Amino acid sequence: MPAQHEPNPSAAPAQKIRLRYTKRGRLRFTSHRDVARAFERALRRAGVPMAYSQGFHPHPKISWVGAAPTGVASEAEYVEISLVRVLDAQLVGREIDKALPPGLDVVDAVTASGGSLPERMHASLWELVVDGVEPAVLAAAVEAFLALETAPVERLTKDGRRQLDARGPVVSMSVRPPDASRAPGAPPCGILDAVVRQASPAVRPDDVMSALLVVAGLELPVPVRATRVAQGPLDDDGTLGDPLAADREAGPPGLGDPAQRGPHVVETGTA
Repeated sequence: MPAQHEPNPSAAPAQKIRLRYTKRGRLRFTSHRDVARAFERALRRAGVPMAYSQGFHPHPKISWVGAAPTGVASEAEYVEISLVRVLDAQLVGREIDKALPPGLDVVDAVTASGGSLPERMHASLWELVVDGVEPAVLAAAVEAFLALETAPVERLTKDGRRQLDARGPVVSMSVRPPDASRAPGAPPCGILDAVVRQASPAVRPDDVMSALLVVAGLELPVPVRATRVAQGPLDDDGTLGDPLAADREAGPPGLGDPAQRGPHVVETGTA
């Protein structure tokens, strides 16, 4: 396309696409800053027509939603990108996924229907694999923790030590044994599922585990492995909904308003 016909990257976005992506394997040790850099490189490699901010140092319009802490895996990270042309959201998601390193995987993509995505993120479901502890012992610790009104913990921040209440944001917590694929004779292991509200300041999985271990007087032989399984709106029964459901219901994925489509829009099912 001749340069004079290219959309102005500083113009108002024609479309916003919301992506769900994962952070798996060794990539769980990647900082959010490095994840952001990987995404920006992937957007360039995929040729996504990004909208840019104005000013002397324009940058692509990317909105991140509550990134998981460094060292924590996730199956439910979210980001919103702004485009200057309307494209098929699922195709955009697939092309970005191809350009990302293994472990950062785009698993869903929809056109934003409006509203604020961060405001839909009420809570997260965390899976905490606790090696070296019998499920029954872990269940007793959970019962003692849930009986508390508050569970103060300290976290070291760049501004010094800060005290947090690890009990208040916890909506529910339960224990289950590992699945049948665990090797016979392996050390004991309990898996903790915890729904934790998105509080301010944020209460992280390690904060909850610190409080739990203090309450139960437990010591762990190896660090806990944490994975964010889901995040989204919190239903009355304590379960999490899909934060992208409203966008999916608003119309076909990625097609947006036909009146806004430019001359080189990629339609569903086309390359």
